[in-house]
Amino acid sequence: MIASTPALVLDGVVKRYGTLRKTLALDGVSFEVPRGSVCGLIGPNGAGKTTVLASICGQLRLDAGRIEILGGGPFDVERFKGRIGLLPQDAELGVSHTPQELLVHLGLLQGLGGADARAEAERTLASVDLSDRAGKRIATLSHGMRRRLAIATALLGNPELVLLDEPMSGLDPAQVRSLRELVTAQRGRKTLLISSHNLAELEQVCDHVVLIDRGRCTLAGPIAEVTGRAMVLQWTLGPGELDLDALGEALPDHEVRREDGLLTVVCPTDTDLDDTARVVARQLVEADIPIRDVRRGLSLERSYLDRTENAGE
Repeated sequence: MIASTPALVLDGVVKRYGTLRKTLALDGVSFEVPRGSVCGLIGPNGAGKTTVLASICGQLRLDAGRIEILGGGPFDVERFKGRIGLLPQDAELGVSHTPQELLVHLGLLQGLGGADARAEAERTLASVDLSDRAGKRIATLSHGMRRRLAIATALLGNPELVLLDEPMSGLDPAQVRSLRELVTAQRGRKTLLISSHNLAELEQVCDHVVLIDRGRCTLAGPIAEVTGRAMVLQWTLGPGELDLDALGEALPDHEVRREDGLLTVVCPTDTDLDDTARVVARQLVEADIPIRDVRRGLSLERSYLDRTENAGE
């Protein structure tokens, strides 16, 4: 069960760059990440996502606003040693070492004893399917293996908050699936904030989402609310004529629209979506229109595109 105290709070965060501080990267960003959640951080290239992550872990000095981490104030090395894991977008690894050596070294820096650091390194390598490469030089690893090792550095120990910047970059489909399972297993045990352009994958693992656009937080909330799972139904249809007026009469107070092969019904609050689905299904059967797919809510990608495209108008 997710605790009520947020794991992360950003309140009016401002970050400027440049010698005259004229480049505004973050413009009053405010959002909360529930403790124990898996939260997706999404937005266009250059929106400020990486700046948000760097600000949280103390790599950047804020120009205004505050960040509250795990109820203990802003980042401090001693206070949060071992409690925060970070995967930078372009993580570079020391190629002359082995994965085992790297993770043991990081474990020692976290304050683990030698035996505990070695055990934790073995456990973490197993979690990212790299046990068979533990003693190989990092220089010999493929790009995907190095990426999984970088993810392992963020999960090492028992961090309460894990920040992952584009963790799926460079992974093949099987590795993405393995990472998805690994992330899902952390829900309720750790808080994960994941920045990624792979919205289909985020939709599968996240229960919360934050949208950053042009340095501002334009949306933050449970993914079910963002995608409208509680009030939107969509059917992908084959060819055929559907009487939208008749369907609208059968579903008073609903918004009904058909665009190409997609039928969307937006339901009033507290509507029984199963009842609505039955009404629609009857009309589609009577009209002899094939039903190729049904889903609750918009996809995260569609929700994202709708909001970013509308913001640009």
